[in-house]
This record gives sequence, structure tokens and C-alpha cells, in this order.
Amino acid sequence: MKSLVGSKKKFLVFSAHPDDVDFGCSATVARLTSEGNEVVYCIITNGEKGVHNVRQSKRAMTLMREAEQRTAAKIAGVDEVIFLRQTDGSLENTLALRKMLTRVIREARPDIVLAYDPGNHAFDLFGRFHRDHRITAEAVFDSIYPAAGSLGFFPELAKANIMPHQIEEVWFWGTDKPNLWVDVSKTMDKKIQALRAHESQIKDVKAMEKRMRDRARDAVPTGRQAGKKKRIKYVETFRRLTF
Repeated sequence: MKSLVGSKKKFLVFSAHPDDVDFGCSATVARLTSEGNEVVYCIITNGEKGVHNVRQSKRAMTLMREAEQRTAAKIAGVDEVIFLRQTDGSLENTLALRKMLTRVIREARPDIVLAYDPGNHAFDLFGRFHRDHRITAEAVFDSIYPAAGSLGFFPELAKANIMPHQIEEVWFWGTDKPNLWVDVSKTMDKKIQALRAHESQIKDVKAMEKRMRDRARDAVPTGRQAGKKKRIKYVETFRRLTF
């Protein structure tokens, strides 16, 4: 299989909660890392409200979810996970949040950013349109452009030698308007393994696996296999936006 991006790149993936990245694009991440690319995760909230009927302290739940995400990241080949530890369910697209995200972009200095698509407004699925997902999507977009690449935004960061950085492109996952289909036939098992690491979130492992495989199978575009020796079995889809 041809390398997904040619020359090796650095990717930064933003996720509202622990596990969002694994539901959204971890098969693609596993392919990227297997091809020698570097991937960094940034998890914005603690995800402490995603643990239902568990009587533990906020700190205990936060640590549990962070441990699960680190395990899942390792499975996908990701060594660095940044936790911003914002409160689950209370996220707002504030100047303070955009400064945090801008700082992450400038310090990580990725070539490509992956994030949830801010262009979706269908409100046709409860999980997809969780408020934290929507806020994260817009805040990441606002931090990428124009803040991360401009000295005019957050000059205090530049004074601390955290200099502007211009990325090359963004891959938005969870999109209704894909223009990039990533063949993840060889890494779909890694996605399932990564999701299984989120034990506090997955009640029915078999049902989750069926749902994920069905979704990735259904996303394979009709007619795109003409002339290929082997049919693509699974894909993850993105809306790719370049500068």
C-alpha cells in the first residue's frame, strides 16, 4: 500500500474527551504511525462526566480516563498525549481556551491537524453533536486560523518564545462532506483494540465492534475499487482543508 502522505509528517489530533479520537480516527492514526509519521494527541476535557453510575471522586474518574486514553494511544502508536484537563460538559469557545489551543499548536508545530468537523450542523445524532464536540471543533478552527500563525494573536506567547506556527492542512473527522477517504483495512483491528481500552465507556464490546466495522465498511465509496486487485474493506473519512 502506498504511503498515505508521502514524506513523513507530524500530526496533532484534538479530541474533546478521552475516547473521541478513537471513535473518530484511530484507525487512520494507526496507519500514519505504522508508516513512520509522528502523531500527538491533545485531549481537552477530563471526560469525568462520561462515567455513568460510578461513585468515584472527580479526580479518580479523571485519572481513570487518562489512563485508558494513554493505553489506547499506545495501541495506535502514539507516544505523547497532552491533557488540558478542562471540565467535561462546561466547555466554551473563550479567549482563554483558544490561547491554550494556540499554545499547543505552536509548541507541537504539526504539519497537519486532525479535529472534529466544525461544519456539521445536522443535529441528527446525539453523540456526534454533544456540545463539547461542537465547541471543540470551532475553538480548534479559530485557533488554527488565524491565531496560531500570527504574531498579532497572544503576543505574550511569543514573548515566552512560543512562536507562531503555520500548519499545512486540516483533516476534519465526523464530517458529512468528506473529500478524503483513508483506507484503514489493515489497521481497523487497532482501532477496535484502542476502543476496548476505554473500559469505563464500552458496555457492550461486541456491539461496539460491529457498529465501528459497519460504519467503516459503509463509508467505502461505491465504484472507487475499479482496477484494484484488492477491494478496500474499511475507510475513515475526512474533510480535508488546505491553506
